Amino acid sequence: MAKSTKIFTNTLRLLALAATVVAVVFMVTSHDSAQVLNLTFTAKYSNTPAFKYLVIGEAIAGGYTVISIFLSFKGLFWRLIVILDMVTTVLLTSSISAALAIAQVGKKGNTHAGWLPICGQVPDFCDNVTVALIAGFAAAIIYFVLLLCSLYVVLSPIFVATP
Repeated sequence: MAKSTKIFTNTLRLLALAATVVAVVFMVTSHDSAQVLNLTFTAKYSNTPAFKYLVIGEAIAGGYTVISIFLSFKGLFWRLIVILDMVTTVLLTSSISAALAIAQVGKKGNTHAGWLPICGQVPDFCDNVTVALIAGFAAAIIYFVLLLCSLYVVLSPIFVATP
């Protein structure tokens, strides 16, 4: 693999790591309380399984990213990295999709089901969740680009014409 390709993929991996860390930190620290009719309710990420899944998925992706940065310098691991990049991309995509669906219900509610929006009562919670979702979405996009780069590196010798 060319040195420029290694630098580019490792830069993308560092960006993905930063995005996953931001997503985890903002989601884990998202909590707010509101009082409605003398009842206090607390909104936090651990109340929602989709948000827990986002935190776990982003943490796994971040951990894998750290490992893959060190393994990327070893030529034998490129095929394994392609497979793991695919798994990580799918994990990030599914976790952000689940969290976005729940965030949409929290922001807009669902009149058909009788669910009221909560972001008017707990704006700090919703703001933190929004930042976490943006960072998680950025991580998923970066990993998609990384997957394309990894596929190119692994498959390029196959498509090279021999004279």
